[in-house]
Amino acid sequence: MKKYFSLVLFAHSVFALPFAIIGFFLAINTTPYPFDWFKLALMLACMVFARNAAMAFNRYLDRDIDAANPRTAMRDIPAGRVSPRQALVFTIVNCLLFIIATWFINRICFYLAPVALAVVLGYSYMKRFTPLCHLVLGLGLGLAPLGAYLVVTGAFDVVPVFYSLAVLFWVGGFDIIYALQDEEFDRQHQLNSIPAWLGKRRALRVSEACHVLSAIFVVSPMFFVPLSWIYLLGVAFYCGLLVYQHRIVSPADLSRVDRAFMTTNGVASVVFACFFLLDMVF
Repeated sequence: MKKYFSLVLFAHSVFALPFAIIGFFLAINTTPYPFDWFKLALMLACMVFARNAAMAFNRYLDRDIDAANPRTAMRDIPAGRVSPRQALVFTIVNCLLFIIATWFINRICFYLAPVALAVVLGYSYMKRFTPLCHLVLGLGLGLAPLGAYLVVTGAFDVVPVFYSLAVLFWVGGFDIIYALQDEEFDRQHQLNSIPAWLGKRRALRVSEACHVLSAIFVVSPMFFVPLSWIYLLGVAFYCGLLVYQHRIVSPADLSRVDRAFMTTNGVASVVFACFFLLDMVF
């Protein structure tokens, strides 16, 4: 179990999971649907299964690329801790568990399960075709709040779409920052990324634009549902951390990319979700 947790970087669930919780409790507090522990458990299970499948498939598909890149050569498959076959079987099992879980939720979640899997698995191919791969990753994680809303209601609404768009541009923006580390490697191996396409400086400008859009979309729900100053504090904290990560990374200094990528964004999502939930309670 430990080696599979390492394979899928389970700690990275901190990015999308808080927004899934936002989508779930948004539905509970703005629609007539009651809280249901079983649906909450199924939603969390779907998050875990989809995340496991996406990450394991990415490691499986990129195993040769990871082996050639000094930064990633010690990942589990190149290092021999997990075999490619084990990673692929793990991916398939988690896909099946995801689909089974959606069957017990509602019809629309079950019907859309293959679409969700196509997005989160399809991301792994994108770097081979388009520098917009960062936004495809953002789209995959951005399904979390909308999907969680569908778990409760079985229907679409504009507000969870705002949160999905916020996640799309937030993740796309910080993934561009993370990809700065591999600019030269990507270019040499004909892999597509915004840094390899535009260079570090202009890639950071694109990342900044993505994060401005994310900030706009976390503010937008205030015009559609009753949210108070507590939520506004959460928005301020979230936006402050978006600004912070751009202050600590520059084209000439990538030494703090990991802090910007993991620590700053993990804290941003968790704290923002906490402020949202406090607003719902009080």
